[in-house]
Amino acid sequence: MKKTTLLKNMLFSADLGFLMEAHNGLSARIVEQSGFKGIWASGLSMSAALGIRDNNEASWTQVLEIVEFMSDATSIPILLDGDTGYGNFNNFRRLVKKLEHRDIAGVCIEDKLFPKTNSFLSEHQKLANIDEFCGKIKAGKDSQKDDDFCVIARVEAFIAGWGVDETLKRAIAYHQAGADAVLIHSKISTFDEIHSFLKEWGNRGAVVIVPTKYYTTPTSIFRELDISLVIWANHLMRSAITAMKKTALQIHEMQSLVDVEKKVATLAEVFELQEANELTQAEKKYLPAIEGN
Repeated sequence: MKKTTLLKNMLFSADLGFLMEAHNGLSARIVEQSGFKGIWASGLSMSAALGIRDNNEASWTQVLEIVEFMSDATSIPILLDGDTGYGNFNNFRRLVKKLEHRDIAGVCIEDKLFPKTNSFLSEHQKLANIDEFCGKIKAGKDSQKDDDFCVIARVEAFIAGWGVDETLKRAIAYHQAGADAVLIHSKISTFDEIHSFLKEWGNRGAVVIVPTKYYTTPTSIFRELDISLVIWANHLMRSAITAMKKTALQIHEMQSLVDVEKKVATLAEVFELQEANELTQAEKKYLPAIEGN
C-alpha cells in the first residue's frame, strides 16, 4: 500500500494513531523498528540536529534532503512538519510537488508568519491572515498528484493567546479550504484548551494533537474524544541530547572508554541499522570475482 494511503487511513481510522518524531535516516529507521506506523519529521528536531534555531534557518531544500534520506530508510509514512510552507502559496505548492517526488505522505503547515518562531518560545505570536492561509491550503491540494497525499492545517490561535472562538473560526475555514485534518496546538500544561475546542468542533473532521506540554493527560482521554492522531513530537532528539552529553562528559573526564563501551550501542547494531549486510550480499551478486582477491 502507498505511504500516502497508509497515512490517510490513520487519519480516518476509528482507532487512535500515533506518529513518532524522527530527524534523520537513522532515527527514522529506529522509529519503524520500534513498531510505530508513522513518522513525524519534526522541524524543531531537524534544526536542532543541524545545530541551528527553529526559525526557518534551514532552507526548504535542506529539509527536503533530510526527509529524502528518512523516506529511503523506511517503509512507513512520513508527515513533514512544514512550518509555514516556506513562503506564500507558490512556495507551498512547489513544496508539495517535491515531497511527492520523495514519497513523503503528507505535510503539516501552521498559520503563523514566515519566518516562524517555535510555538513554545514567545508570547502573542502573530498569525497569518485566514484568507491567505486558506489560499495556501487550496494551492497545495490543487498541486498534488496523489489524491491520498495529506495536507494538515496547524492552528496556532491558542499559542498566540487567542481563545476557543478564534481557534474554531480558523479550524473551520481551513477545513472548508480542503485541509485533510486540523492540528490544534496548545502550550499549557493541561488538556483544557484542546478539550474546549473539541466540544465546539464536533465531528467536522479529523483532529491531530501534540501533547508535549500536557503529557500527563491519559491517552485514554484522547481515545474517548475521537482524536485521530497523536504526535510524540521531539523525544528522540531530546533523549539523544541527554545520552550524548552524558557519554561525552564521561569520556572527557575519564580519558578512557572502559566505563562507556558497554553502555552504548555496539558497532554491530550500528551496522545493522545501516543495512551493511545488504551491501555485502549485493557485492557478491553484482561485482565480478577478481582473481587474486
